[in-house]
Amino acid sequence: MRYDFNQIEKKWQDYWAKNETFKASNTSDQPKYYVLDMFPYPSGAGLHVGHPLGYIASDIYARYKRHKGFNVLHPQGYDSFGLPAEQYAIQTGQHPAVTTEANIKTYRRQLDQIGFSFDWSREVRTSDPKYYKWTQWIFIQLFESWYNNDTHKAEHIDTLADMFKAKGNTNVNAACDDDIDAFTAEDWNTFSDVEKQKILLKYRLTYLAETEVNWCPALGTVLANDEIVNGVSERGGHPVVRKKMTQWSMRISAYAERLLQGLDTIDWTDALKDIQKNWIGKSVGASVSFNVITNMDSEALELYKTIDKEDTSRTSVSKKNISVFTTRPDTIFGVSFMTLAPEHELVSQITTEAQKAEVEAYIEATAKRSERDRMADVKTISGVFTGAYAEHPFTKEPIPIWIGDYVLASYGAGAVMAVPCGDQRDYDFAKHFDIAIPNIFEGVDISEEAFASKDNVKIANSDFLNGLNYKKATKRAIYELEQIGQGEGKTNYRLRDAVFSRQRYWGEPFPVYYVNGMPQMINAKHLPLTLPEVEKYLPTEEGEPPLGRADVWAWDTKTNTVCHSELVSESNGIYPLELNTMPGWAGSSWYFFRYMEDAMRDETFASEDALKYWENVDLYIGGSEHATGHLLYSRFWVKFLYDRGFVGVDEPFKKLINQGMILGTSAFAYRVDQRSDVFVSKGIIEDYFNSEKHAEAAKKILESTGTKSPSFSKIHVDVSFVNSSDELDIVKFRKWQSEFLHAKPIYEGDNRFLVSRDVEKMSKSKYNVVNPDNIVSDYGADSLRLYEMFLGPLEQYKPWNTAGITGVHGFLKKLWKLYVGQEGLNVNDAKPTKDNLKTLHKTIKKVEEDIENFSFNTSVSTFMIAVNELTAQKCTSKAILEPLLVLISSYAPHIAEELWEKLGHATSISTAAFPKFEEKHLVESSKNYPISFNGKMRFTMELPLDLSKDDIEAAVMANEKTLEQLQGRTPKKVIVVPGKIVNIVG
Repeated sequence: MRYDFNQIEKKWQDYWAKNETFKASNTSDQPKYYVLDMFPYPSGAGLHVGHPLGYIASDIYARYKRHKGFNVLHPQGYDSFGLPAEQYAIQTGQHPAVTTEANIKTYRRQLDQIGFSFDWSREVRTSDPKYYKWTQWIFIQLFESWYNNDTHKAEHIDTLADMFKAKGNTNVNAACDDDIDAFTAEDWNTFSDVEKQKILLKYRLTYLAETEVNWCPALGTVLANDEIVNGVSERGGHPVVRKKMTQWSMRISAYAERLLQGLDTIDWTDALKDIQKNWIGKSVGASVSFNVITNMDSEALELYKTIDKEDTSRTSVSKKNISVFTTRPDTIFGVSFMTLAPEHELVSQITTEAQKAEVEAYIEATAKRSERDRMADVKTISGVFTGAYAEHPFTKEPIPIWIGDYVLASYGAGAVMAVPCGDQRDYDFAKHFDIAIPNIFEGVDISEEAFASKDNVKIANSDFLNGLNYKKATKRAIYELEQIGQGEGKTNYRLRDAVFSRQRYWGEPFPVYYVNGMPQMINAKHLPLTLPEVEKYLPTEEGEPPLGRADVWAWDTKTNTVCHSELVSESNGIYPLELNTMPGWAGSSWYFFRYMEDAMRDETFASEDALKYWENVDLYIGGSEHATGHLLYSRFWVKFLYDRGFVGVDEPFKKLINQGMILGTSAFAYRVDQRSDVFVSKGIIEDYFNSEKHAEAAKKILESTGTKSPSFSKIHVDVSFVNSSDELDIVKFRKWQSEFLHAKPIYEGDNRFLVSRDVEKMSKSKYNVVNPDNIVSDYGADSLRLYEMFLGPLEQYKPWNTAGITGVHGFLKKLWKLYVGQEGLNVNDAKPTKDNLKTLHKTIKKVEEDIENFSFNTSVSTFMIAVNELTAQKCTSKAILEPLLVLISSYAPHIAEELWEKLGHATSISTAAFPKFEEKHLVESSKNYPISFNGKMRFTMELPLDLSKDDIEAAVMANEKTLEQLQGRTPKKVIVVPGKIVNIVG
């Protein structure tokens, strides 16, 4: 009876679907365990063999937990809004919903055929109005909330309005915009409704503001930092510039400290926590205010220096000031210039006429570089003098103000007080532009060669700070700044508020309409606000987002319905709706709660009972590319929902594991002179210049190019055209793309055309994708599952090699033969031998340890060893082979289910208890002693371990083989080491 994996796997996948084998219960008496994979986006390309890696790992763990008696929730769904579907719609005119649905069907088929134990009854799609109704609802709750820094939590906006009404805002400690004027209760009560709305908007957790964004003109939308690679859009490789736009933003910065502290409560790797800590970027220091000096040409500058520094009547100091955050206020006397971010709002106001053209040109050039690129570039030194000066708060000396792209508008105050003797980048800048470098560190050489940390060095040349160390000087500097009203101690965070608007069609509509330019929320009972139909998915000719093309996109406040845009009229109560849509991370920031609701109720995003039972995700597995964006945003949303009492936990994911990446083995063909039709086999290229072997080929190359030194370029070719010997099928290659139709290959001497190979990220663009459909068809899903785990540790990157899967497939055949022979089942009720029990229990011990430690690759090796040993032992005992199936079933569920059924079970193996390890079966009762004569081992003897030295010696001396070796001689001595060796000397 052969191992027919195709028939077996189809049979059990149908069984699991029909019987809802993996459906979780919200009312189980078993302890709960929630296993989740990071939300997949259903791309048109479908899955390649790299995608299932994390899914297989989570599935093994979910199945294992079921065996251990847990009620396991292991759901799946689709992050189905997004830019790729919209770009495809722009190209083809097909509605994104149509392509998304087709992509989801492909994904579902592929996921099912790999045998995942998902509870599909809870499937979530972010583009389903029944789902995004609640994303819109959460947005409304954020809009209706503010962050109270005294209680350290979000509260309803009405409580803030009540405080304004009673006491004004002077004593309100809130997370809010910087440009807020003080007002009294009397002022508040006289403000108009619109004025009150404008003020409250500066406190809300989601708010409208003019923000620096990454604008991609080609895509017509704002991009997040993680959607930009090397200064261009990840999707399509289009240029990205920095631009100011009025956008919806989320006040995640209010939660910076809690996001930081929360990392101590969750089981994530140190590396992942460090990434989040660096992104949040907590710094303790001081905020310092520098007054700007106006009308300062060279003559005025010299005059200014002569004015009495204590003369407060000077009119040359303007009301403008530059706020700077510094972690080293002790170095205040070392400031010799200031640098502003090119985007800083004061740049245009303080730049002199003489410097205007140069400054504007620099700003334009900087706008083409992403913040990520600017942060990463530590070598380039560039900047422009604004022509303006600031006044030092203590010495009153004029300090030149520069702009430089190494300063970011999004960090601190977008300005730095430059201390060249205390910061390498400031030092390099000052040296490059010949700016003064005062030394304020006692006994320290500030030359480039001696540049080092000054933390433990005393301050010098610094007035009241002279002789103080870093800590004392910092405290004194802050005190003195506070005394003159030009600074205070402050904790700063790199984390900026998250831009929440996207100029796209295929995303969640904002539940917002505008009255007198002020945003109003649609009442939650009228949600969802669904996407309208549009003629095209491009921005309008006027530059509005795609929703600006919708004919029916206005809100009738009388009927609470969407109506035609031409009907907008304040007198009729019809107002324009928001034209932007939400970003991709909106739906993925809370989807894990929606899975908890088994009935997917429409009256709440998840019922109180479901939230109380499941709480949060016990194990989350996904890629490291989400280390900042998705994980920070989801943690932020959960903390907000917790503050408002909507959920009972403030962290979404207890344990998080980043799986590594399966890399593809790319194939490259060598092309002559980049665009020619001539292609050269790999072997010719490798020794082209130093071998006579390919003289004929060299001649052809020269004839084709007309040059004595041709150039060669490598181009990717589809790996499906290349065999295991690295030979390219030229016929398929020519048919592949029109530009290769007339390809002229130059073969090696044996008429072979070879390609070179290299390991890269598996990607459709590199033509190195391996389709799991083909692997499953040829080897089976169980082989795919085992092989992906066998490739190496889960967290590491590892290359794919299809040829390697044959070994794992051979193991499954051997496993099958252990249970099933030509005549049928080989398993019986035979009593297990000591060796049988030893093999089983060392396997139980190892597999359980491996799964708990997520070391799945070593489990596969353990299974192979166990099957080899049991085969050699000719084991047929059901007492051994039945529990072995349970061990293997998490990894290879289809074959395990089939053999389990053959053993007489009527229910799924997924309900079987995990075998219990018994130490006694691994305790050795005897020892196979090596028996040596004069140090040379001649034979072995199996002896009980509890024998004394005398008993061991007696047994060995009585053995026939010993007598044969001695041939009547009497040994000089017998050395016995119990449990180790016996050596007979003489």
